[in-house]
Amino acid sequence: MSDMRINGQRLWDSLMELAQIGATAKGGVKRLALTDLDKQGRDLVVRWGREAGMSVTVDQIGNVFMRREGTNNALPPVMTGSHIDTQPTGGKFDGNYGVLAGLEVVRTLNDLNIRTEAPIEVAFWTNEEGSRFVPVMMGSGVFCGAFTLETAYAARDTEGKSVGEELARIGYKGEQVPGDHPIGAYFETHIEQGPVLEDADKVIGVVPAVMGLSWYDCVVKGMEAHAGPTPMGLRKDALQVATRIMQQVVAIADRYPPYGRGTVGMVQVFPNSRNVIPGEVKFSIDLRNVNDELLNTMHEEMLAYIEQTRKDTGLEISIERVSYYPPCPFHPDCVDAVRKATAKLGYSTMDVVSGAGHDAIYTARLAPSGMIFVPCKDGISHNEIEDAKAEHLEAGCNVLLHAMLERARAA
Repeated sequence: MSDMRINGQRLWDSLMELAQIGATAKGGVKRLALTDLDKQGRDLVVRWGREAGMSVTVDQIGNVFMRREGTNNALPPVMTGSHIDTQPTGGKFDGNYGVLAGLEVVRTLNDLNIRTEAPIEVAFWTNEEGSRFVPVMMGSGVFCGAFTLETAYAARDTEGKSVGEELARIGYKGEQVPGDHPIGAYFETHIEQGPVLEDADKVIGVVPAVMGLSWYDCVVKGMEAHAGPTPMGLRKDALQVATRIMQQVVAIADRYPPYGRGTVGMVQVFPNSRNVIPGEVKFSIDLRNVNDELLNTMHEEMLAYIEQTRKDTGLEISIERVSYYPPCPFHPDCVDAVRKATAKLGYSTMDVVSGAGHDAIYTARLAPSGMIFVPCKDGISHNEIEDAKAEHLEAGCNVLLHAMLERARAA
């Protein structure tokens, strides 16, 4: 059993074929959740699953579960998976790798005629990216009860189209109630989406935890005025005040290394005219850290700074927390299964705390869960030039194979 390896070329070919659906000129993928292209991608992966002898279940939020039966189907399945929706300027591997690595595990078990006691399932979750519909990680979030199906159905994109309508339109509004699907354990294989593994020249990242994150919407209101006649001292420049807060977001993160993160990624300036002093600025704030205590400290420092800025400037400043995901430690048994598989296979390894959110955060609320990271070129993800080495993807899938077999037990 220790000599078992997946077919790396088959895994790569599957990734490249899926990447053709929504392919962009720069070599990336644009396959937004619940679009026609998402339907094409879903249909392809489901077809591959059925060709591998798997049965398919779709739940009411469009999560897809492809099942390889075990010798004892009374046992809950050992599951792996991720997502196949992408960012508007996404890459070939983010999410897609985790789904197709799971499929490759099943294909390999079929090739070797190996049965497992527990069933094995490959899942892909709806709207993980959150780039078309909010909230992010929607499918797994509804599955674990983080928010209701009704809330998800009501979410609309910028064109006013709802999740419920689009699920029905593409034919993936299933019948199973989200959460009425057992999980014995869950593993998610993913590109790191950061530069740590590549910088350390390691092949496998063992992921003990995922950072917690807080997302906010902040609005600063000043007064529009002509850029020429209005003296500097008499201005109510919303943008200048907003930039103070933006700089403080970064300063707060810098005060809490090594896992403190602070980002302003979205800014809307009104009226956005060259010769008009900005009267209103809306912007996002993203704070992250590895435990609740540090994340809450960063939260409180940011609120205190905004309150002081409000007093100092006299401008109206509002802040609303729109998402909160607590730090997520993974189950020791799953983390240990990944460690043992990596050691058995002889790959170089290190622990990497994930700075990005993943569906495994939500599965961890329901079942023992763990993650496996492999390097990506220059740490770049959510970008059309996202890239990874075939041998690293193969290595991560080999680790997944052996970790899942430990939990599912070869019959």
